[in-house]
This record gives sequence, structure tokens and C-alpha cells, in this order.
Amino acid sequence: MARTESNFLELGAKAFDFSLLNPIDKKKYNLEDFPIDDTNGLAIMFICNHCPFVVHIAEGISAYAKDYSAKGIKVVAINSNDVANYPADSPEKMIEFAAKYGFNFPYLFDETQSVAKEYKAACTPDLYLFDSKLKLVYHGQFDGARPGNDIEVTGKDFRAATDALLSGKIQENQLPSVGCNIKWKN
Repeated sequence: MARTESNFLELGAKAFDFSLLNPIDKKKYNLEDFPIDDTNGLAIMFICNHCPFVVHIAEGISAYAKDYSAKGIKVVAINSNDVANYPADSPEKMIEFAAKYGFNFPYLFDETQSVAKEYKAACTPDLYLFDSKLKLVYHGQFDGARPGNDIEVTGKDFRAATDALLSGKIQENQLPSVGCNIKWKN
């Protein structure tokens, strides 16, 4: 299992728009579908179905989304992996994965991988948090838990960043995410 760190994206970078299909409800979503106001923000997570790093925190991601959706944070996940070479990440399997972990947020398919490239996503999971003006305030790890390291999955880092955002601050300590590399098409 290759370990890849997230790429650097400068804080304050504007969220990139997208138009991606959610295989679950067969609708296309873009940034306008996640309206935010002055009191909340948007979490964008690049994940996939088969990565052991994502599977390890999937229940924690689901709990995060439930907890923070209630506080006004919009949540969306995006799968950008090459499904021709990694069929476990196919849209059909995305439906199963979302159901298994009780996702209450859209899980979108980036078939062309253009959205992952715009966000400079490098790994799964790769997590971004944007403020009410859609400016990046956090790009880093969910927490320190990794498959086999015996650290409990809590979402400590992503939750701290979200709590800071909700209180009008920016989380200073931002550690890069670590996971499997995005499976790019040749």
C-alpha cells in the first residue's frame, strides 16, 4: 500500500466549480448545489471505495458529515479514480460504499479526473474545507489514524478545523493527508 501525501494548495485559494454525477440519485451537482451563508462552509473530500486509508476512516467520515451537517457545513465527496483499471471504484460500487457507511451527502464521480487536477488532489483521502466565501481554510488529514497504527479514528484534525471555522478562526496546525495515490488514467 503506497503512501502518498496531499499536495500543497495555498490557504485562501477559491473553490473550483465542477459538474459531476452522483451515481446514487443520478443527478449532476456543482458548487451552486451546496449553498452556504456567513455562518457555515463546505467540506470537499476526495475519496474512493477501495483505498485502505479511506475504508479505515469511512465510518468517521460518515459521523463527521452527520455531526457537521447539523451545524450548517455542507459535505460532498468525490471519487476521481480510473475505474477502467480499478473497477472497485466504479459508480456502481460507489452506490454500495455510500450505503454501507451511511453517507448522508453526495458522493460524486469525476470521470475525466479534471476536478481532482484542479484541486491538486493527490491521494485518498484528500480533505478540503472552505469558508463562507468558498476560500480554503484547511487542507489536511482527517486525523492521525492509519491502517495498522492503532490510533483511534476520531476525525480530530478535520473536526478541529471545522470548529475553528464555525467560530470565525482558522486552524493553524495543518498536517497533510496521507493515503493511496489517486489512480490516474494513462
